[in-house]
Amino acid sequence: MSAITGLVLAGGLGRRMGGVDKGLVELDGKPMVAHVLTRLVPQVDSVLINANQNIDRYAAFGKPVVPDRIEGFAGPLAGLHAGLSAASTPLLVTVPCDSPFLPLDLVERLRAALDAAQAQLAVPRTGDQAQPVFSMVRREVLEDLAQFLAGGGRKIDAWYARLKVIEVAFDDEAEAFANINTREELSGFQGAASK
Repeated sequence: MSAITGLVLAGGLGRRMGGVDKGLVELDGKPMVAHVLTRLVPQVDSVLINANQNIDRYAAFGKPVVPDRIEGFAGPLAGLHAGLSAASTPLLVTVPCDSPFLPLDLVERLRAALDAAQAQLAVPRTGDQAQPVFSMVRREVLEDLAQFLAGGGRKIDAWYARLKVIEVAFDDEAEAFANINTREELSGFQGAASK
């Protein structure tokens, strides 16, 4: 079994949260990124955090912090590019910093599907909705991703279209992919993380 690096995507600007760093916003007394790490760390061999601000606060979680190599808060693909560039393992799994309930079997299920389909990238699907900021990707796609970004590409689905992708049904755990983008959503989930 190849080693897997986990990458927490925390590089955004948090516009819908009022311009605050979402990963550091507290849910049930802990930053959201702490909830994410609690669920991700047991599933992977090592973890990186992609962040472009509050680097010291993210580093305090004891994981290497990798900022985007592309200027201008270019989105999740820039975070993926930074993670793939920093990782030494053949596989990388991405999760967003604002999804504190991510599945405890995420990596196992994505890995099984990726290998069975001999795909380059595996992404969860709930109903008819892909969850593209959660993914497992082979490090070999780094060069293609770098070319896509250098050409001005920013949309995840446009890049995915260039690869062999397998979507993995997670209908049994659809609620695990809830992400918290606004203060209203945050208040609605208070108490849920401690259950």
